[in-house]
Amino acid sequence: MTTSPAETKTGLRLGLATLAVTGCLAALLVAGLPVRAADSDPVLAKVNGSEIRASDVALAEEELGPSLAQMDPSTRKDNVLAFLIDMKIVSKAAEDKKIENSDDFKKRLAFTRNRLLMDSLLASEGKAATTDDAMKKVYDEAAKQITGEQEVRARHILVETEDEAKAIKAELDKGADFAELAKKKSKDPGASDGGDLGFFTKEQMVPEFSAVAFTLEPGKISDPVKSQFGWHIIKVEEKRNRKAPDFAQVKSQIETYVTRKAQADYVAKLREAAKVERMDTAKADDAAKPADAAKDASKDAPKPADNKMAPAKK
Repeated sequence: MTTSPAETKTGLRLGLATLAVTGCLAALLVAGLPVRAADSDPVLAKVNGSEIRASDVALAEEELGPSLAQMDPSTRKDNVLAFLIDMKIVSKAAEDKKIENSDDFKKRLAFTRNRLLMDSLLASEGKAATTDDAMKKVYDEAAKQITGEQEVRARHILVETEDEAKAIKAELDKGADFAELAKKKSKDPGASDGGDLGFFTKEQMVPEFSAVAFTLEPGKISDPVKSQFGWHIIKVEEKRNRKAPDFAQVKSQIETYVTRKAQADYVAKLREAAKVERMDTAKADDAAKPADAAKDASKDAPKPADNKMAPAKK
């Protein structure tokens, strides 16, 4: 079949038009990419032609952290941007004065570089270690140690002298309400809650208190008990076998523990392979050991949360 010159021209026109539209679209897409990328990190200020972007403000906020905690977001951003502007101006003045050539500056720069390298690598190692499996393993091990341990929920009335304690016990023996007497006469900060201490284990209380609380049956009231805090009258409300908290409740603690332990172990491994020579007068055994960091990390291991903190607790 032959095609007429008119059809050929029309087809050619349509083809060129389509090509032109496609070309324009491609050009728009290509041209649009850098615009969107720039918009995601906009320039917020220029100092003598040097740009300060949103990412610079975010980094400064991260570094300045604690000093900005009390500011609302808009005030914080404005202050950080003003700080970066001043930093640009002053650092340029320092360059003009050749400050970077001084020995002190070079030492501080080397220290800061090493510190940043160390922090960045340890952050990376810690992040890599906090897998779901690793955190679940730590949780399961901690849960095994907790589950089955007995705990008691009790109230107490705390007073200064034995005579006061005996007088309160006499009122209770006559049928006075324990919680109401605690509110009126106990010097414990938890008196407003009727002396309720929540659930606790033996180790969470001083020995004199635990020895009595864990022998009383629920509903029973003790005779006066002396501890370093004064004289107690104790009423046991309930006893139960302790249960581990839900994983979600302690996930942040577990994450911190796993992170710090991984970092401590990594430092210990590097230190074993390094040749370290101490030239000072301190004994080698007195030098800080990586194992100490691991011990510190263990302090952050997840523990079941206490319902309340009582003065009688250790």
